[in-house]
Amino acid sequence: MPQPGVFADTTPTKPAVIMADGRTLTYRDLEDTSNQLAHLFRSVGLRTGDHIAAVIENRPEFLVVALAAYRSGLYWTPCSTQLTGSELEYIVLDSRATLLIATTNTLGAAREVSSPRLVLRLLLGGTEPGWTTFEDALASYPRTPIPDQRVGDVLLYTSGTTGKPKGVKRPLPDVEFPQDIESGFDLLFGLTESTVYLSPGPLYHAAPLLFLAIVTGLSGTTIVQENFDPEQFLALIERFKVTFTQVVPTMFNRLLQLPPSVRTRYDLSSLERVVHVAAPCPIATKEQMIDWLGPIVLEYYAGSELNGMTYCDTEDWLAHKGTVGRSLLGAIHILDDDGNELAPGESGTVFFEGGDFEYLGDADKTAEARDPRGHGWTTLGDVGHVDEEGYLYLTDRKFFMIISGGVNIYPQESENVLVAHPLVADVAVFGIPDEEMGESVHAVVQPLAGTEPSPGLAAELIEYCRERLAHYKCPRSLDFRTELPRGETGKLYKGVLKAEYWNGKALTG
Repeated sequence: MPQPGVFADTTPTKPAVIMADGRTLTYRDLEDTSNQLAHLFRSVGLRTGDHIAAVIENRPEFLVVALAAYRSGLYWTPCSTQLTGSELEYIVLDSRATLLIATTNTLGAAREVSSPRLVLRLLLGGTEPGWTTFEDALASYPRTPIPDQRVGDVLLYTSGTTGKPKGVKRPLPDVEFPQDIESGFDLLFGLTESTVYLSPGPLYHAAPLLFLAIVTGLSGTTIVQENFDPEQFLALIERFKVTFTQVVPTMFNRLLQLPPSVRTRYDLSSLERVVHVAAPCPIATKEQMIDWLGPIVLEYYAGSELNGMTYCDTEDWLAHKGTVGRSLLGAIHILDDDGNELAPGESGTVFFEGGDFEYLGDADKTAEARDPRGHGWTTLGDVGHVDEEGYLYLTDRKFFMIISGGVNIYPQESENVLVAHPLVADVAVFGIPDEEMGESVHAVVQPLAGTEPSPGLAAELIEYCRERLAHYKCPRSLDFRTELPRGETGKLYKGVLKAEYWNGKALTG
């Protein structure tokens, strides 16, 4: 967010954020309120490098908190609104946060947080014993910048699918705020001051937060859905003439499940680029979205660690179906478990050159993210291969690799096949205990609404997979759930499912 004060002076009434329900935050409001909050931070003793946490649903004040922390030189952690009290408390304690911000919608979990480091608890939109009302607290502070503005950073926590979540901490740049930061995303995705960005996902996740910051830094306008609804998503594109949006593959699936009459009801001609991230996208799903929207579907692969990034546009993807693109940040190396570099086409752990980050309070996990031969390369734990042209193809998370009879099986392959079946809404594939083979391949399927689960349907799905993949890669057993455990961004919490089948036994991986 390079020059918010300039935008407040030149385009004071321009909306920085418009919520789907109509609530609006102008650039003047953003500048004034974030300055007041920065003064409050200083008044309670917060200095450069200190840490705050916030558990805020999609609402305009989310951006106020982000900018205030950023201009105050603070680390700040936006927390999931789905966390329980104990999960939120863990992050507050682990991050050593000294200030917590919540809303009346997230107070249930936030009031359970106990930490001796907290010097202040701020509550948006209401009153509560032990909490200071956000709006009242800011009223007495000036709307001018604090005298010692420094650049801060977000400190995001990993999802914790294989254990406790860990904060991804990067060194703060030793520069004054404001600072023009050349991310390159504006050029890559054609973002300008005229951009109208539709954000359908939770703002506290990495990609929505990143694009919110970039678009705001360019003085564009962000339209925010409180919660993703596929038809409302289309209606908002038409209403606000949206030019850019960022989604996850499960949103693609929900959009494609709309009746044709609904999908064709709205004018989407303003859309210039649609970017998808966060999870693997089945080839069939992406093909359908390209057929629908045209050659404007883009993809990138990166993590909260920002240790590397790949990118591909529609043309490249159609020529290399299934790829997540070529590297834009950090050369790619595919390594075996001993750190040997593998040839194109051979699968191994994906490493990127560079990546200056640490997992907060976890030296072992930080070390595990480095290559074993000390080159300084880092990994997110994903498995994949590159082709002769340098395009990366992801196989799966290393943790979910199935070892059956000594053979490595990556469940994403069969997931991508099964989700294309017309009666499947969602699917998870993982290994379960097998006395003879060690593990066997198992699938849990969420049937399409109105579809009755049955042994016959299970057999049909297994055979459907065996017709399209080598038999050893396909489920040997399959059962059904009304809904699979996914986060708000669409991330599948496969570890939760897998743990049920292992009945307390040590998980593989």
